[in-house]
Amino acid sequence: NKQADLEMLNISAATGEIDLLYGDESGFCQWSEQGYSYYFQGEQKRQEQTKRRGKRLSIIGLWQPLVQFFYSLVIGSFKSDDFINLMDEQSKIASESGRMRVIVLDNGSIHTSKIAKEKYSQWEEKGLFLFFLPPYCSEMNNIELEWQHLKRDQLAGQMFETEKELACHVIWGLEHRGEKGQYSVDFVNVRPHLHSFT
Repeated sequence: NKQADLEMLNISAATGEIDLLYGDESGFCQWSEQGYSYYFQGEQKRQEQTKRRGKRLSIIGLWQPLVQFFYSLVIGSFKSDDFINLMDEQSKIASESGRMRVIVLDNGSIHTSKIAKEKYSQWEEKGLFLFFLPPYCSEMNNIELEWQHLKRDQLAGQMFETEKELACHVIWGLEHRGEKGQYSVDFVNVRPHLHSFT
């Protein structure tokens, strides 16, 4: 039972036996989602749209509640190579700390691709383990609430002229949530050969 297994992992994390992180991807566009925009009661709902919708800004995050939030941003979609670079970084942290590090994930294609699977045993040797949730059980992934708060509390009802402006607001939102929740927020460049947002 995956639910019971996850509860045991949470207990192990709470007692300091392991480091447990929740991983997931999400996305943003220059036009705010209507569901996340607010207006005063009695006023007509109206938003000034930007001239172009722009490209999707994708984020991948790894959240260790009360401790740390790792994230990376790309224009477009993440690829398996990006995920591998992120996990290589996490396996290095696990190896250097000497602590078991478990990352909770869904069964997304970048997590379970052939080239990603070829790395599993290498990561496990360094102390990094992936825990896959059952299909359609996103509510079991605690990072989902972080995405909801970020979109609702930090980005609601805003329009952005450029992808860079959107990225800056996402970064600000993450850092604001980190300050509020008293955990560190760290950018990981999964494409070091390309221009970074930060």
